[in-house]
This record gives sequence, structure tokens and C-alpha cells, in this order.
Amino acid sequence: MYVCVCRAVTENEVHDCIAAGARSARQIRDTTGAGGDCASCVRKICAMLKRSEELTTA
Repeated sequence: MYVCVCRAVTENEVHDCIAAGARSARQIRDTTGAGGDCASCVRKICAMLKRSEELTTA
């Protein structure tokens, strides 16, 4: 599923960035471009980051 339609960035690409060490929406934007246009996907990216953080601390 696409997270960022503007830049055609998928959930898998965002998960890959998080697995590679991205800890902020800005880091994901710098790597994938997601959030660089209309920014409507930033909220979804932040939710994915938070969920990932919760899973690693649980």
C-alpha cells in the first residue's frame, strides 16, 4: 500500500528505512522523498515510526 501517493512510496519502503535506522519523518523524507510534496502522508509516517518504537521497547 502507498504511504505517499505524490512520490509513490510504499509502506515497505518506509519500514525498510525504519529498519535501517530512520527515527524521524524528516529522515524518511530525505531517503524516500515521502512527505516532500503535499505532506499529507507525514501523519501516517509518524504513526509507523511510533508503532515501530513501541515494538522495539516492548
